[in-house]
Amino acid sequence: MSAYKDKTQGTWYVSFRYIDWTGKKIQKLKRGFKTKKEALNYEKEFIRKTAADMKMEMNSFIQVYFEDKKNELKENSIRNKQHMMNKHIVPYFGTRKKNEITPAEIIQWQNTIQEKGYSKTYERMIQNQLNALFNHAQKIYNLKENPCKKVKKMGKSDANKLEFWTKAEYDRFIAGIELGSEDYLIFEILFWTGIREGELLALSLSDFDMSGNLLHINKTYNRIKKRDVIDTPKTENSVRTIDIPNFLKEEVQEYAKKHYGFYFYPFFRTPQKFTREPSEFFHFADTFLSFSSSKVASAFAFSSVVMSR
Repeated sequence: MSAYKDKTQGTWYVSFRYIDWTGKKIQKLKRGFKTKKEALNYEKEFIRKTAADMKMEMNSFIQVYFEDKKNELKENSIRNKQHMMNKHIVPYFGTRKKNEITPAEIIQWQNTIQEKGYSKTYERMIQNQLNALFNHAQKIYNLKENPCKKVKKMGKSDANKLEFWTKAEYDRFIAGIELGSEDYLIFEILFWTGIREGELLALSLSDFDMSGNLLHINKTYNRIKKRDVIDTPKTENSVRTIDIPNFLKEEVQEYAKKHYGFYFYPFFRTPQKFTREPSEFFHFADTFLSFSSSKVASAFAFSSVVMSR
């Protein structure tokens, strides 16, 4: 028996040996269990996880998955995937053994998720997380059958066609913002370039090629666990160069000269903190353009050819 009673603390602990991935025998000690059963269950699950035994619980395999992927996925991607898995997968399959989850159970899970009223694209994102776990188990750890392959995916990968601001709508919006202000330049860059908000918040002056009227996008900003994180974009296709109109270049130059000279980095950031919370800009735009009915109150995804003015 590897579970023992700690008479001093009144709790149980386990002490056992296991073989790590190098073949080395390791002694493992874990204390603080309320019951003998909990202690023994911990030992069994730990050994299964170490050996990547597909009898392990989904909770344990999720830990294995992220350990395997830690050098492949970006920090923000890991955070987002962990959030979706913890919210939508763990409550249903967390204590189930990987090799015992059936296609019928996945259909029941899909029905439960679909009753929550999420968008079809978000449903597909949730589905993709479960698929990723089973695909990894089958490809790397020889899971015999992948139940996801027998079930139609829920949701859809493509969002409904979006309608974007017209030039007239944008003119109406930007007229309400002080000319030359930080807010003004932020929305000018977003509208006329179509870059994402994270890309905007990571901009530095060196990203602008003033002589060629170009903007180089090669990094993005995220706020992770109260830390400012500037990283490369999620995909290679997100690294790109955008033509910018002459008037936008002049607005950037004027802003830089007025506020920072030629020594500021990132673009909309003081050395200490953001001058405004990033979310404030987008909430403001959302409220201001409520008149826009079914149209997306966001020009940020605008990617048409820049119009002259």
